[in-house]
Amino acid sequence: MSETLEMALLPFQLAFMQNAFVVTLLVAVPMALLSCYLVLKGWSLMGDAVSHAVLPGVVVAYIVGLPFAAGAFVAGLFCALAAGYLKDNSRVKEDTVLGIVFSGMFGFGLVLYVKVQPDIHLDHILFGDMLGIAVADLVETGIIALVSTGFILILRKDLLVHAFDRQHACAIGLPVKLLHYGLLAVLSLVVVGALKAVGIILSVAMLVAPGAIAALVTRRFTTMLATAVAVATGTSFTGIYLSFFLDSAPAPTIVVLMTIVFAAAFVWQGIQLRRAGIAAEEAPAVSTGS
Repeated sequence: MSETLEMALLPFQLAFMQNAFVVTLLVAVPMALLSCYLVLKGWSLMGDAVSHAVLPGVVVAYIVGLPFAAGAFVAGLFCALAAGYLKDNSRVKEDTVLGIVFSGMFGFGLVLYVKVQPDIHLDHILFGDMLGIAVADLVETGIIALVSTGFILILRKDLLVHAFDRQHACAIGLPVKLLHYGLLAVLSLVVVGALKAVGIILSVAMLVAPGAIAALVTRRFTTMLATAVAVATGTSFTGIYLSFFLDSAPAPTIVVLMTIVFAAAFVWQGIQLRRAGIAAEEAPAVSTGS
Protein backbone atom coordinates (compact mmCIF):
# COMPACT_ATOMS: atom_id res chain seq x y z
CA MET A 1 0.00 0.00 0.00
CA SER A 2 2.81 2.40 0.89
CA GLU A 3 4.56 1.63 -2.40
CA THR A 4 1.38 2.41 -4.33
CA LEU A 5 0.95 5.72 -2.50
CA GLU A 6 4.61 6.58 -3.02
CA MET A 7 4.29 5.88 -6.75
CA ALA A 8 1.11 8.00 -6.96
CA LEU A 9 2.88 10.95 -5.32
CA LEU A 10 6.08 10.59 -7.35
CA PRO A 11 5.13 13.20 -10.04
CA PHE A 12 4.83 15.86 -7.33
CA GLN A 13 8.35 15.15 -6.04
CA LEU A 14 10.17 15.67 -9.33
CA ALA A 15 11.35 19.20 -10.11
CA PHE A 16 10.56 19.08 -13.85
CA MET A 17 7.04 17.83 -13.11
CA GLN A 18 6.52 20.58 -10.52
CA ASN A 19 7.53 23.21 -13.10
CA ALA A 20 5.19 21.63 -15.64
CA PHE A 21 2.24 21.81 -13.23
CA VAL A 22 2.96 25.43 -12.33
CA VAL A 23 3.53 26.81 -15.84
CA THR A 24 0.51 25.05 -17.31
CA LEU A 25 -1.80 26.29 -14.55
CA LEU A 26 -0.42 29.82 -15.06
CA VAL A 27 -1.27 29.58 -18.75
CA ALA A 28 -4.65 27.90 -18.24
CA VAL A 29 -6.27 30.71 -16.22
CA PRO A 30 -5.98 33.66 -18.68
CA MET A 31 -6.60 31.41 -21.69
CA ALA A 32 -9.77 30.01 -20.12
CA LEU A 33 -11.07 33.51 -19.33
CA LEU A 34 -10.24 34.67 -22.83
CA SER A 35 -11.91 31.63 -24.40
CA CYS A 36 -15.28 32.73 -22.99
CA TYR A 37 -15.12 36.01 -24.91
CA LEU A 38 -13.82 34.34 -28.06
CA VAL A 39 -16.72 31.87 -28.00
CA LEU A 40 -19.30 34.60 -27.40
CA LYS A 41 -17.88 36.79 -30.18
CA GLY A 42 -17.53 33.90 -32.61
CA TRP A 43 -13.76 34.44 -32.61
CA SER A 44 -12.73 30.84 -31.98
CA LEU A 45 -10.84 30.77 -35.29
CA MET A 46 -9.02 33.94 -34.26
CA GLY A 47 -7.26 31.99 -31.52
CA ASP A 48 -6.33 29.34 -34.08
CA ALA A 49 -5.03 32.01 -36.46
CA VAL A 50 -2.90 33.82 -33.89
CA SER A 51 -1.50 30.55 -32.53
CA HIS A 52 -0.32 29.46 -35.97
CA ALA A 53 0.88 32.94 -36.93
CA VAL A 54 3.55 33.08 -34.22
CA LEU A 55 5.81 30.61 -36.05
CA PRO A 56 7.38 33.12 -38.49
CA GLY A 57 7.86 35.53 -35.61
CA VAL A 58 9.81 32.91 -33.66
CA VAL A 59 12.08 32.17 -36.63
CA VAL A 60 12.68 35.85 -37.42
CA ALA A 61 13.47 36.52 -33.76
CA TYR A 62 16.04 33.72 -33.92
CA ILE A 63 17.61 35.24 -37.05
CA VAL A 64 18.00 38.75 -35.59
CA GLY A 65 18.90 37.57 -32.10
CA LEU A 66 15.80 38.74 -30.22
CA PRO A 67 13.89 36.76 -27.58
CA PHE A 68 11.45 34.30 -29.12
CA ALA A 69 8.61 35.83 -27.11
CA ALA A 70 9.12 39.24 -28.74
CA GLY A 71 8.99 37.84 -32.26
CA ALA A 72 5.98 35.66 -31.47
CA PHE A 73 4.06 38.59 -29.98
CA VAL A 74 4.70 40.86 -32.97
CA ALA A 75 3.72 38.12 -35.42
CA GLY A 76 0.57 37.23 -33.50
CA LEU A 77 -0.49 40.86 -33.18
CA PHE A 78 0.19 41.45 -36.89
CA CYS A 79 -1.99 38.48 -37.77
CA ALA A 80 -4.86 39.70 -35.59
CA LEU A 81 -4.69 43.26 -36.93
CA ALA A 82 -4.35 42.09 -40.54
CA ALA A 83 -7.38 39.84 -40.20
CA GLY A 84 -9.41 42.70 -38.72
CA TYR A 85 -8.36 45.10 -41.48
CA LEU A 86 -9.17 42.64 -44.27
CA LYS A 87 -12.55 41.88 -42.73
CA ASP A 88 -13.48 45.57 -42.46
CA ASN A 89 -12.25 46.48 -45.95
CA SER A 90 -13.47 43.59 -48.08
CA ARG A 91 -16.60 41.56 -48.74
CA VAL A 92 -14.91 38.34 -47.65
CA LYS A 93 -16.37 36.79 -44.50
CA GLU A 94 -14.33 36.71 -41.31
CA ASP A 95 -13.81 32.95 -41.17
CA THR A 96 -12.46 33.00 -44.73
CA VAL A 97 -10.09 35.86 -43.91
CA LEU A 98 -8.82 34.03 -40.82
CA GLY A 99 -8.24 30.86 -42.80
CA ILE A 100 -6.21 32.70 -45.41
CA VAL A 101 -4.19 34.74 -42.90
CA PHE A 102 -3.26 31.96 -40.49
CA SER A 103 -2.48 29.40 -43.20
CA GLY A 104 -0.37 31.98 -45.04
CA MET A 105 1.53 32.98 -41.90
CA PHE A 106 2.05 29.37 -40.85
CA GLY A 107 3.25 28.40 -44.32
CA PHE A 108 5.64 31.35 -44.38
CA GLY A 109 6.95 30.30 -40.98
CA LEU A 110 7.59 26.74 -42.17
CA VAL A 111 9.47 28.04 -45.22
CA LEU A 112 11.67 30.21 -42.97
CA TYR A 113 12.16 27.35 -40.52
CA VAL A 114 13.36 24.93 -43.20
CA LYS A 115 15.61 27.60 -44.73
CA VAL A 116 17.20 28.80 -41.49
CA GLN A 117 17.19 25.54 -39.49
CA PRO A 118 17.09 27.20 -36.05
CA ASP A 119 18.22 25.44 -32.87
CA ILE A 120 14.68 25.29 -31.50
CA HIS A 121 12.95 22.07 -32.50
CA LEU A 122 9.69 22.33 -34.45
CA ASP A 123 8.01 19.83 -32.11
CA HIS A 124 8.62 22.22 -29.20
CA ILE A 125 6.81 25.00 -31.09
CA LEU A 126 3.89 22.77 -32.05
CA PHE A 127 3.50 20.78 -28.83
CA GLY A 128 5.46 22.78 -26.28
CA ASP A 129 8.19 21.59 -23.93
CA MET A 130 6.59 21.92 -20.51
CA LEU A 131 8.85 19.22 -19.05
CA GLY A 132 11.87 21.35 -19.99
CA ILE A 133 10.62 24.62 -18.49
CA ALA A 134 13.25 26.67 -16.63
CA VAL A 135 12.73 29.09 -13.75
CA ALA A 136 13.15 32.07 -16.11
CA ASP A 137 10.31 30.71 -18.26
CA LEU A 138 8.12 30.44 -15.17
CA VAL A 139 8.77 34.09 -14.31
CA GLU A 140 8.06 35.25 -17.88
CA THR A 141 4.85 33.21 -18.10
CA GLY A 142 3.75 34.40 -14.67
CA ILE A 143 4.12 38.07 -15.64
CA ILE A 144 2.20 37.53 -18.87
CA ALA A 145 -0.52 35.63 -17.03
CA LEU A 146 -0.83 38.38 -14.41
CA VAL A 147 -1.11 41.18 -17.00
CA SER A 148 -3.56 39.26 -19.20
CA THR A 149 -5.78 38.11 -16.33
CA GLY A 150 -5.81 41.62 -14.85
CA PHE A 151 -6.89 43.17 -18.16
CA ILE A 152 -9.71 40.66 -18.62
CA LEU A 153 -11.02 40.87 -15.05
CA ILE A 154 -10.87 44.67 -14.81
CA LEU A 155 -12.68 45.17 -18.13
CA ARG A 156 -14.81 42.02 -18.00
CA LYS A 157 -18.16 43.88 -18.05
CA ASP A 158 -17.17 46.21 -20.88
CA LEU A 159 -15.75 43.29 -22.84
CA LEU A 160 -19.00 41.39 -22.32
CA VAL A 161 -21.10 44.23 -23.73
CA HIS A 162 -18.69 44.55 -26.64
CA ALA A 163 -18.88 40.80 -27.29
CA PHE A 164 -22.67 40.72 -27.40
CA ASP A 165 -23.48 43.97 -29.20
CA ARG A 166 -20.75 46.25 -30.52
CA GLN A 167 -23.24 48.91 -31.67
CA HIS A 168 -24.80 49.08 -28.19
CA ALA A 169 -21.33 49.35 -26.64
CA CYS A 170 -20.57 52.27 -28.95
CA ALA A 171 -23.92 53.93 -28.18
CA ILE A 172 -23.36 53.90 -24.41
CA GLY A 173 -19.90 55.43 -24.81
CA LEU A 174 -17.59 52.47 -24.33
CA PRO A 175 -14.16 52.72 -26.04
CA VAL A 176 -15.01 50.12 -28.67
CA LYS A 177 -11.72 50.31 -30.59
CA LEU A 178 -9.71 50.10 -27.37
CA LEU A 179 -11.67 47.03 -26.30
CA HIS A 180 -11.40 45.45 -29.74
CA TYR A 181 -7.67 45.90 -30.24
CA GLY A 182 -6.94 45.44 -26.56
CA LEU A 183 -8.58 42.01 -26.71
CA LEU A 184 -6.52 41.15 -29.79
CA ALA A 185 -3.33 42.30 -28.09
CA VAL A 186 -4.08 40.23 -24.99
CA LEU A 187 -4.88 37.25 -27.21
CA SER A 188 -1.45 37.56 -28.83
CA LEU A 189 0.21 38.02 -25.45
CA VAL A 190 -1.46 34.94 -23.98
CA VAL A 191 -0.42 32.81 -26.96
CA VAL A 192 3.17 34.00 -26.47
CA GLY A 193 2.99 33.04 -22.79
CA ALA A 194 1.74 29.59 -23.69
CA LEU A 195 4.16 28.96 -26.55
CA LYS A 196 7.07 27.46 -24.60
CA ALA A 197 4.86 25.54 -22.20
CA VAL A 198 2.06 24.09 -24.30
CA GLY A 199 2.88 24.95 -27.92
CA ILE A 200 0.57 25.85 -30.76
CA ILE A 201 -1.72 22.81 -30.68
CA LEU A 202 -2.73 23.04 -27.01
CA SER A 203 -2.98 26.84 -27.27
CA VAL A 204 -5.77 26.40 -29.82
CA ALA A 205 -7.56 23.89 -27.59
CA MET A 206 -7.28 26.10 -24.50
CA LEU A 207 -8.60 29.13 -26.37
CA VAL A 208 -11.71 27.25 -27.52
CA ALA A 209 -12.60 24.24 -25.36
CA PRO A 210 -12.99 25.78 -21.86
CA GLY A 211 -15.33 28.52 -23.08
CA ALA A 212 -17.30 26.11 -25.27
CA ILE A 213 -17.74 23.64 -22.40
CA ALA A 214 -18.76 26.40 -19.99
CA ALA A 215 -21.29 27.75 -22.52
CA LEU A 216 -22.95 24.32 -22.64
CA VAL A 217 -23.40 23.89 -18.89
CA THR A 218 -23.98 27.44 -17.57
CA ARG A 219 -26.45 30.29 -18.09
CA ARG A 220 -24.76 33.19 -16.26
CA PHE A 221 -21.58 34.78 -17.57
CA THR A 222 -19.81 34.97 -14.20
CA THR A 223 -20.50 31.27 -13.74
CA MET A 224 -19.25 30.67 -17.28
CA LEU A 225 -15.92 32.33 -16.46
CA ALA A 226 -15.47 30.29 -13.28
CA THR A 227 -16.46 27.05 -15.03
CA ALA A 228 -14.04 27.69 -17.90
CA VAL A 229 -11.17 28.25 -15.47
CA ALA A 230 -12.10 25.10 -13.54
CA VAL A 231 -12.21 23.04 -16.73
CA ALA A 232 -8.89 24.39 -18.03
CA THR A 233 -7.01 23.97 -14.76
CA GLY A 234 -8.61 20.60 -13.97
CA THR A 235 -7.88 19.01 -17.33
CA SER A 236 -4.39 20.53 -17.40
CA PHE A 237 -3.50 19.17 -13.97
CA THR A 238 -5.02 15.76 -14.68
CA GLY A 239 -3.49 15.55 -18.15
CA ILE A 240 0.04 16.22 -16.92
CA TYR A 241 -0.40 13.74 -14.07
CA LEU A 242 -1.72 10.98 -16.34
CA SER A 243 0.93 11.60 -19.00
CA PHE A 244 3.62 10.72 -16.45
CA PHE A 245 2.22 7.21 -15.98
CA LEU A 246 1.07 6.74 -19.59
CA ASP A 247 4.49 7.85 -20.87
CA SER A 248 2.78 10.24 -23.29
CA ALA A 249 3.30 13.89 -24.17
CA PRO A 250 1.48 16.14 -21.67
CA ALA A 251 -0.03 18.62 -24.17
CA PRO A 252 -1.84 16.06 -26.39
CA THR A 253 -3.06 14.27 -23.26
CA ILE A 254 -4.62 17.50 -22.01
CA VAL A 255 -6.28 18.08 -25.40
CA VAL A 256 -7.79 14.57 -25.31
CA LEU A 257 -9.17 15.20 -21.81
CA MET A 258 -10.72 18.50 -22.91
CA THR A 259 -12.37 16.75 -25.83
CA ILE A 260 -13.81 14.09 -23.51
CA VAL A 261 -15.15 16.76 -21.14
CA PHE A 262 -16.72 18.63 -24.07
CA ALA A 263 -18.43 15.44 -25.26
CA ALA A 264 -19.74 14.80 -21.75
CA ALA A 265 -21.01 18.39 -21.46
CA PHE A 266 -22.74 18.08 -24.84
CA VAL A 267 -24.51 14.87 -23.78
CA TRP A 268 -25.47 16.41 -20.44
CA GLN A 269 -26.95 19.46 -22.15
CA GLY A 270 -28.96 17.22 -24.48
CA ILE A 271 -30.38 15.32 -21.50
CA GLN A 272 -31.29 18.56 -19.73
CA LEU A 273 -33.03 19.95 -22.83
CA ARG A 274 -34.93 16.70 -23.30
CA ARG A 275 -36.09 16.75 -19.67
CA ALA A 276 -37.14 20.39 -20.00
CA GLY A 277 -39.12 19.55 -23.15
CA ILE A 278 -40.88 16.63 -21.46
CA ALA A 279 -41.71 18.77 -18.43
CA ALA A 280 -43.18 21.47 -20.68
CA GLU A 281 -45.33 18.93 -22.50
CA GLU A 282 -46.62 17.42 -19.25
CA ALA A 283 -47.38 20.80 -17.68
CA PRO A 284 -51.17 21.49 -17.44
CA ALA A 285 -52.53 23.80 -20.11
CA VAL A 286 -53.48 27.30 -18.99
CA SER A 287 -57.20 27.91 -19.36
CA THR A 288 -58.17 31.01 -21.36
CA GLY A 289 -61.89 30.73 -20.64
CA SER A 290 -63.80 33.13 -18.41
